[in-house]
Amino acid sequence: MRHPILFTISAAGLFVLAACGQSGDAQVEQAMRDAAELNDSNLGDMMLTVGDPAEAVNYFTRAAATGPDDIALLRGLATSLTRASRPTEAVPAWQAVVAHAEATPDDSVDLADALIRNDQWDAAETVLNTIPPTHETFKRYRLEAMVADVNENWVKADSFYEVAVGLTTTPASVYNNWGYSKLTRGDYAAAERLFSDALRYDPGMFTAKNNLVLARGAQRNYDLPVIPMTQTERAQLLYTLALTAIKQNDITIGKGLLREAVDTHPQHFEEAARALRALEDNVTN
Repeated sequence: MRHPILFTISAAGLFVLAACGQSGDAQVEQAMRDAAELNDSNLGDMMLTVGDPAEAVNYFTRAAATGPDDIALLRGLATSLTRASRPTEAVPAWQAVVAHAEATPDDSVDLADALIRNDQWDAAETVLNTIPPTHETFKRYRLEAMVADVNENWVKADSFYEVAVGLTTTPASVYNNWGYSKLTRGDYAAAERLFSDALRYDPGMFTAKNNLVLARGAQRNYDLPVIPMTQTERAQLLYTLALTAIKQNDITIGKGLLREAVDTHPQHFEEAARALRALEDNVTN
């Protein structure tokens, strides 16, 4: 009499064990899918930060082909094309991102950036004008300032540069761009101050050092500024000062600066030596 009962209990036990097994398999499969997605996400992040730009383009091209509606993959492809200095291809890639239903204002900013890199300034301005004014980010205002500069709208440019500086903890590049804008306008004193500000935040930025020397030279101040510089940089900055002096017809000062540049450079400074020879030959003739 006990056998039917035992059989029923055993059958129920087997059913429970089978159900547990099926549940466990499902959990394992889900865990494996989650792990795969996590690995893909980590790989994508790595490609966009430390990976080789060309490899990142190849990775996201393949990934986007398998998931053409995945905005993360589309965004990754557009970003990698920008990093790889392929703006002609980056523009349509960012346009595809912006057209996606899940696009954000940041995507429009990145499209404007790609357009500027592709020398499509009017199109970039049009895109920036579509972004809500409440979207206040460093990159947005930096691009707005650059567009205003190209349009020679100096009031707007100065305003946008000022806002951009306040939205980042690393404003060296903005100060350098702003200073160059002042330099092109002939406001040399203001340019000098802005290049100095750039170097306060990034003492190693050679572009700002060279621009600072240009601004000082334009004011006929031919002394090198007191800033950190290597011996090679010192020679190059002396060369820049020399050319500035010569352009302003301060020939004697220019020749002296060229000689100093040649003597300062740790190796042979062909450009400075050639300029000095040409200047001396011209004076002799």
